[in-house]
Amino acid sequence: MDYKYLGKEITFETLRDMKPEERVELCSELRDKILKTVSENGGHLASNLGAVELTVALLSVFDYKTDKIVFDVGHQAYSYKLLTGRFDRFNTLRQKDGISGFPRITESPYDAFDTGHSSTSISAAMGIARARDLDGKNNQVVAVIGDGALTGGLAYEAINDLGHSKTRMIVILNDNEMSIDKNVGGLSKHLSKLRISSGYISAKQTTESFLQKLGFFGRGIIKIILAIKDFFRFLLYRKRPSMFDDLGLNYYGPVDGHNMNDLIKALEAAKEIRGPVLIHVLTKKGKGYEPAETNPSDYHGVGPFDLETGVTNGKNSYTTVFASAMTELAAKNPKIVAISAAMTLGTGLDNFQMKYPARFFDCGIAEEHCVTMAGGLAVSGYIPVVAIYSSFLQRAYDEMITDCCFMNSHVVFAIDRSGFVGNDGHTHHGLLDISYLNSMVNMTVLSPRDYTDLKRCLAYAIDSVKGPVAVRYPRGASPFEAGGPLYTDPADCVLPHVVCDYGNDFAIVSTGKICEEADRAMEILKDQGIMGKHINLTMIKPMPAKEIWDLLVGTKYVFSLEEGIISGGFGEALERELQILGFESDVTVFGVRNPIVRAMSQKEQLKYCGLDGDTVAASIKSALSQ
Repeated sequence: MDYKYLGKEITFETLRDMKPEERVELCSELRDKILKTVSENGGHLASNLGAVELTVALLSVFDYKTDKIVFDVGHQAYSYKLLTGRFDRFNTLRQKDGISGFPRITESPYDAFDTGHSSTSISAAMGIARARDLDGKNNQVVAVIGDGALTGGLAYEAINDLGHSKTRMIVILNDNEMSIDKNVGGLSKHLSKLRISSGYISAKQTTESFLQKLGFFGRGIIKIILAIKDFFRFLLYRKRPSMFDDLGLNYYGPVDGHNMNDLIKALEAAKEIRGPVLIHVLTKKGKGYEPAETNPSDYHGVGPFDLETGVTNGKNSYTTVFASAMTELAAKNPKIVAISAAMTLGTGLDNFQMKYPARFFDCGIAEEHCVTMAGGLAVSGYIPVVAIYSSFLQRAYDEMITDCCFMNSHVVFAIDRSGFVGNDGHTHHGLLDISYLNSMVNMTVLSPRDYTDLKRCLAYAIDSVKGPVAVRYPRGASPFEAGGPLYTDPADCVLPHVVCDYGNDFAIVSTGKICEEADRAMEILKDQGIMGKHINLTMIKPMPAKEIWDLLVGTKYVFSLEEGIISGGFGEALERELQILGFESDVTVFGVRNPIVRAMSQKEQLKYCGLDGDTVAASIKSALSQ
């Protein structure tokens, strides 16, 4: 499809001077390009489709070359990328050496801040606004945050600071699920139009300035006017003013997020206000693509799909196996409860929620709260299973230590997306969890290899461990589904297992799914006459070092393999534990040296980091020849 606007240079002046019908056509082009690209590459769809008009309105009012726009998480930034010079590269979205699915300051001078995790935009924008003020500049700073991200505590810490400091900036609340303030008929619309009119704002500010100059008497009049204003608002809305007003922000809205005339009018008015402003915008996720409008959760983050038939689900994965095991275990034990941080579908707990609604808690994007609440449940006799993605659980590091580990509370952490996650890139990898879990007192850490191993580890974590325990498992499907488990007795999940034993030239000790790459390295080396053994370990902490040493008798060269960072990771722990027992050989550690691994497929990421079977085999051969 040839586009009338996309693909040509689009400046602030271009967008500012467009006619309303031209902006409508531009939005149609943006949706077409996003749909075609995401259907081919995968990506975040529903949130981006819902923010098209909002983005066009923003860039019609704010000059992206001088003003700063911070998108929370970045799930909704595709239109922004297309309008800020990245149309020609958009087909590389989330691909190796392509553009990121999230804002990246290294990718474009018009991306104000790196994002990927939730609830950070207002804090980051405040820092940018305060730097602007210190530099004596006058550009605008805007934070765009969704109602989901507003469930995170960091957002409220920033709002509290913003309302207190009166820093000049604009917050756009992109509400695509529920209204914060009820929209009451024609009167409400009239008041909304009045409040966002430039004449109203100018008169309001002039009056306030005049009354302030009258000193004590003027300030008294202001208090009376505000009291009268709140009284009449209370009569009209039958409730208190919005919480944002109470926190010191100028609240305007709700505004129809798909009506660009209203959006532009509101944004232009907000530019005239000297303090902090929050504009409440109502949008619809998946706007313009009926399947995504109907089922936005299914179209949040998607792989490649057919535009005609839509997204199809149903494949087995580590997540679905965890979900099935949770419902089976909960049926036998009424003390099991499940906790999610706004990722019920992502972690597979939707079926648990349906079957055991009283035992399921979705706390919103509030990982710290999830973990400390789990600690409270644990000391009260329940067995909480906290299911959170590895990279998101990093937020709750302190709570894990102080509110669970120090008390040796039986909290089970189901850590999804451990290791490489593929095209979401470095902000979403689970490459740090082994290292941060290794640092936690009383913590047990399990890293299952396959589906059977995962089910047995979860049962062991719930039924046998007395203190905090983490079960970490990767994104996607198991490569061992057809091959069967390594061991027969479920209780043996804590022991090392010999995957293959060809000789004593060397040994690879692997953990988790990366066992697949170790298997390939073993076969390559065997074909070259280099005979070793492969040991797979599920229990990382406390490490069964004596049992591993018994399997290494007669082996001089030992290599560890993990899908995580080297520093503080599995390999370093293995070497330390073996040396404590008197093992004299060094352990050569294969792991990730730099966790900033950009978007590409999981296979490509393994190769990039030298952890694929071919590279591991070559590295071992080189080490043995020295």
